[in-house]
Amino acid sequence: QVQLVESGGGLVQAGGSLRLSCAASGGAFSTNAMGWFRQAPGKEREFVAAINWRGSNTYYADSVKGRFTISRINAKTTVYLQMNSLQPEDTAVYYCAQRRASGVGTTRAYEYDYWGQGTQVTVSS
Repeated sequence: QVQLVESGGGLVQAGGSLRLSCAASGGAFSTNAMGWFRQAPGKEREFVAAINWRGSNTYYADSVKGRFTISRINAKTTVYLQMNSLQPEDTAVYYCAQRRASGVGTTRAYEYDYWGQGTQVTVSS
């Protein structure tokens, strides 16, 4: 059974940085694409970033492009989300997700098969 565990969330002032980690276990991490999504109170879950199986292709939502960076270390079965220049509108629960049988990154939540429990990111103004 695949398990994804996020960490690194917290409270930060506007303009600050955080790095989220997502540790995977129980599956074929190194051959599957990974993604980050977020959900703010009262809003639908939205795509943030995705990365293909070997880290050579990355995808970002327009709202985070140039500020966030997704990366992965397959030997550690971990994916990261470096978040810089954080703004109050970035406040949300952040989730990592894994595709089961595809190494191609995608922006669509329904194409991910496994999800973590989420980590809260709060950005104060």
